[in-house]
Order: sequence, then structure tokens, then C-alpha cells
Amino acid sequence: MRVHESWQQLINDAYNALDGKYREFLENDSGYFPNFDNFLNAFLSLPKHKTKAILFGQDPYPREKSAIGYAFIDANVKHIFGEKGLSKEVNRATSLRNFIKMLLLASNSLTPSSLTQENIAALDKKEFIDSIMQLKDNFEANGVLLLNTALVFVDKRQSLLHAKAFAPFMKQLLSSLAEEQIELILFGNIAKDIKKLLPPHHHFKLIESCHPYNLEFITDAKVQEYFSPMRLLSIIGQK
Repeated sequence: MRVHESWQQLINDAYNALDGKYREFLENDSGYFPNFDNFLNAFLSLPKHKTKAILFGQDPYPREKSAIGYAFIDANVKHIFGEKGLSKEVNRATSLRNFIKMLLLASNSLTPSSLTQENIAALDKKEFIDSIMQLKDNFEANGVLLLNTALVFVDKRQSLLHAKAFAPFMKQLLSSLAEEQIELILFGNIAKDIKKLLPPHHHFKLIESCHPYNLEFITDAKVQEYFSPMRLLSIIGQK
């Protein structure tokens, strides 16, 4: 498998836990994305020994240009900020937009009453990141692995089917990591799905909240408290 060497054995075991017909689909079908060489990218760029937390998303973005193997990282987003506040691409991606707004509150850059496009536009952003890949890098610099519960996308009608198909992969992976001091960041219904896959005895710390798609995620004090020390919007080297 195309992953960092520190993950190789664990991912091989997890992949082999998949149903044989589903493995055949992944290895031979070209009608899904990210493709076979990229759907495990989260395990390629963040080594196991540097992983402190796993953030579980739902499934890849339903656009091939957007889905590159990292939960919440939309490769179609060129800039996080624009002249009028958040960029048009971010504003169209509801969960990402709410996540960025939560980070602005967590960093004390704005308050809930001042969280408007006009005030975002007026912020001094010289110490802020602006690209989506910088956000991905900042997550990984904090040891957060960005993983979806379904690692490939075909169409919305089949999303649940692929999430179920990948459940044995996730169950084996979590079983292999059960003795590690790793945090699991679980949003909304994803939490219910992942918690069903946890082994009876584990050392995971569970960080749960509503899904970022919901407006209340933005002002969730526990979420802000968790992500605030990461300073995910700061330019690397200025953290």
C-alpha cells in the first residue's frame, strides 16, 4: 500500500480485513475518487509516531478535483480568504466555512457578534495561512491525521454503502491502535459509527461534537478549547 513506512503493516492488515470483492473493486475499478494511489494519502504524509489524534470526516468531497485523500481538505479551494472575507470557495463548502469561523473565534481574532464577512475582510492576515494545503500541513504539524470513514466516493446514493464497506478496515485499524494514547475527533453521526468499531478495551480519548455542517459548531466552547492551542490558522514558524 502507498503509505508511510511506519503505517505499512497496520494498513496492510486493515486493508486485508476488507471484503475480498471490495478489494477487487478498489484495485480494478476507475469509477471512484480519490483513486487507488491517493485514497490513503492521510497515512502517507503523517507518520504513525507523530500521530496524536485522528479526525474522522464522513466521506470524500463529491468532486474529483476536491477529493485528495484528506478529510475536510478541499483541494478546489485556492484561497481561504478573499477581499470580502472568506473566499467564495470556502463559503460554498459549508462544513469548511464553519470550521474556519470556529478557528477565528478560537484564536480570539473575532467574537461571535463580530463574525461577519466585513469584519473577516478587515482582519490583519499577515500571520494567517491562506491556502488549504497550509491548513492540512498545520493539522499534521499538530499530529492530527485527517481520515474519512469512507475513503472513496462514487455518488451520494452509494456513500453509506462505502462507509459500511470500509468499516472492517477502520475496526482493524482502531484495534491495532487501541493501546496508543491517541485522541479520536468525532463529529455528529460519525461518532456513533466510529464508537461501534472500538475494541472493548482501549486508551483512546474521544472528542465529540455536532458536525461542522451545523451552525452551533462555530460557537461550541469545547471545540474551541480543543483546537485553540493548535493555532491552525497561523503560518508555520509563527505559532
